Amino acid sequence: MKQINVYDCSVIELPRIENPSGNITPIHGCVNVPFEIKRVFYTYDIPGGEARGAHSHKECHQFLIAASGSYEVLLDDGINKRTVLLNRPFFGLHIPPGIWASEQGFSSGSVCLVLASHPYEAEDYIREYNEFLEYKK
Repeated sequence: MKQINVYDCSVIELPRIENPSGNITPIHGCVNVPFEIKRVFYTYDIPGGEARGAHSHKECHQFLIAASGSYEVLLDDGINKRTVLLNRPFFGLHIPPGIWASEQGFSSGSVCLVLASHPYEAEDYIREYNEFLEYKK
């Protein structure tokens, strides 16, 4: 099995229907994102200086969108690190399982929209970095 690394995380441009009265971006699982969407959630009202995420998944894929504002996503595969800035609502970041990800540098009023391939399952999360490094071996 191929070892997943930070370069397997891809920024994907989403469709954008422009209209003078406001734009719309439709998102379809297995079309615009590389998995079937089983869960949607978003984080907001994040105080300045706070970070979110800081975990990895064993099975779940995630697709992050800056629905409003901007933030950085720090990606880590246990060897390589990469930072991706999300700041446009028609671009999203696909994070496959086996990547440690955390979000930081949230602008005022930012909203982090997350599309997930699995329902919430606590046992799918790796929340301690040392456990993540062991898991990757």
